[in-house]
Amino acid sequence: MNNNCIIVGASHAGVTLALQLRKEGWTGPIQLVGEENELPYHRPPLSKDFLSGSKDLQAIRLRPLKIYQDNAIELMLGCTVKSFDADTKQLTLGDGREFNYQKLALCTGARVRKLSIETPLNNIFYIRSAADIDALSTQIEAGKRGVIIGAGYIGLETAAVLAQKGLQVTVLEMAERVLQRVTSETLSAYMQQLHRSHGVDIVTSAKVVEIQGQESVEQVICADGTVYPADFLIVGIGVIPNSELAESAGLDNREGMKGIAVNEYGQTSNPHVYAAGDCTIHPNRLYQRHLSLESVQNANDQARVVAANICGKQQVYDAVPWFWSDQYDIKLQMTGLSEGYDQVVCRGDASNESGAGFALFYLKEGVVIAADCVSRPKEFMVSKHLLKSKARIDAALLQDETVEPASFLS
Repeated sequence: MNNNCIIVGASHAGVTLALQLRKEGWTGPIQLVGEENELPYHRPPLSKDFLSGSKDLQAIRLRPLKIYQDNAIELMLGCTVKSFDADTKQLTLGDGREFNYQKLALCTGARVRKLSIETPLNNIFYIRSAADIDALSTQIEAGKRGVIIGAGYIGLETAAVLAQKGLQVTVLEMAERVLQRVTSETLSAYMQQLHRSHGVDIVTSAKVVEIQGQESVEQVICADGTVYPADFLIVGIGVIPNSELAESAGLDNREGMKGIAVNEYGQTSNPHVYAAGDCTIHPNRLYQRHLSLESVQNANDQARVVAANICGKQQVYDAVPWFWSDQYDIKLQMTGLSEGYDQVVCRGDASNESGAGFALFYLKEGVVIAADCVSRPKEFMVSKHLLKSKARIDAALLQDETVEPASFLS
């Protein structure tokens, strides 16, 4: 009897799932399939430490080779998956090789969203892989002009690194403020001021309509006619879940949402096929709706639950979402999703002039639903518990800095 588990995607979710399977007692073969030839690595440092040069690829590996060997995990790197048949439990690689499986886990992640403007010009970069950073690194030179489209986390983190390297950086954001989709006006204002204080030119309500140049990018033109000179262009306008493999196999999806639909156990519409990470749409008990999350926390936590359930357990995935971003000398840590809040409570000085940081608590009908913490680790740790328990706390108590954050839990 075939008793192997094939994991598609050597991602955060894929690696965590493979190792957790062994911890949960899976004794059969485990095959981890990844498109890149590289040993799996952390992706968050790509736009930070790896781009800055403070860490090389070896320093950001998810696990050393020996860990995979010690856990009898077969790495199939440099391989693509062409298709799988959920009925016959057969998977076909891009090179034609076929494998049977007992359980299949899809950890296919997401891909960058491309510009709708078609152009043959060189010096346009996206950030998703180590190879992307290697290519971009050839452009990093003090005094050069870099234009970044998109003021999300990737765009802002990249802007911070380039500014510290002495480049002239312009960030063009189509929305009215940076991080508009995920945070309040208070944090947006702080982040914009932080970047401007380091010489980054942030332009909001800026829609790029044309990219001009001879062979390489020379200037970017916005809808209002403003021209921004550029020696190179970086695009960070979001990602798209890689759900096509599941769709072609006939697995159910969730209407109106892009991604692989799974239940609370990480199981797809086929009982032998699971999914975890950025590629999934999963039910969330805390927010009472289905979510698609792009975070290392979600990938790792969901993968651990999936591994347990592949091994016959019935664990529900209901972790509190959290995220982080390092920019200049500040660490931004976020818990939960602030969408739908009706009150923002600020603890500390939102301008952060003293460098003591601040925390923003988002409330809905008096219940804490999210928090943004700038250099405030205590508040960040406490906020996870507040969200989990759906705590109802008086705004004056949250603001009172004479009260230790830990007491919020009592």
